[in-house]
Formats: sequence, C-alpha cells, structure tokens
Amino acid sequence: MSVERAARFGLFLGLWLVLAGGVAGLGFGLLAAGLATWASARLMPGRMRLGDPLAALRLLGRTAVQTLLAGTDIARRAFAPSMNLRPGMVMHMTALPEGTARDGFTALASLAPGALPAGSEGAAVVVHALDTRLPVAADLGATEALYARAGGRHG
Repeated sequence: MSVERAARFGLFLGLWLVLAGGVAGLGFGLLAAGLATWASARLMPGRMRLGDPLAALRLLGRTAVQTLLAGTDIARRAFAPSMNLRPGMVMHMTALPEGTARDGFTALASLAPGALPAGSEGAAVVVHALDTRLPVAADLGATEALYARAGGRHG
C-alpha cells in the first residue's frame, strides 16, 4: 500500500470514528474506509498532496482549540446577550488558488470563533465577524499558513 493510499485510508477511518462517536461499528468503519479509499484513488488518482506532517498536527490542534473557543464564546454570548459587539465584514487576502484548496480553507475557517466566511472577491475571502475589533484577519492568516504547509502548498 502506498503512503498516499494509507493516508487516504487513515483520513476516511478517522472521519468514520468521528461520525460514529467512537469505536462502535469499527468493522463497518474499516470496510467503509477501505471502499472509500479505493473509490477516491480511482476517481482522483494522485491528487492528494502530502505536506508537512508536523504542520498537519499543529493545524489539527489549532482547529480543536478554535472549535472549543467558538463553542465557549457562543455559550457566553447566549448567557450575556447584552455584550458589546461590532459586527462587520473583514477581508482576508489569501494566496490559495480558487477551487478545492480555497474551499477547504474556508470550511476550516468557519470553525474560527466569531468568524464565518461569506464569499470571496478575487484573492480575498470575505468574512463576517461578530466583532471587527478582534484580530480576525490575523487569525485567518495563521490558520491559512498552517493549512498550506499541511497540504504541501507552500515550502
């Protein structure tokens, strides 16, 4: 089995474990991951780029922390609805090409606390921010840098 196929299998099995909520039905998960690996290799041969594994782990950790912060932030706002917010649109200039690379980044960016990608204009990702005083663009820049390294898009 090639490294690329092993990585695909690992990603699909990881997705199964997340969706199943644990090791319940692991046998079906192994079968599903195997079939998904076979299908993805046939439909998109050689298209998976493996980048820096350390960057991928850092991106995973950053995403977990951002998801936790976002959930905490939403709960805090729900119990204190009179919070002083300054909602608005923030432009994040991206080096990622349009297509799957940018789409993957915007899906990941939607997990950031207080920010939701709302479209793009040329090389910019338009983000709705709950509070424009927060460093939304800087946070997105750090996430994009890790995303690009993890996917092998930048040196």
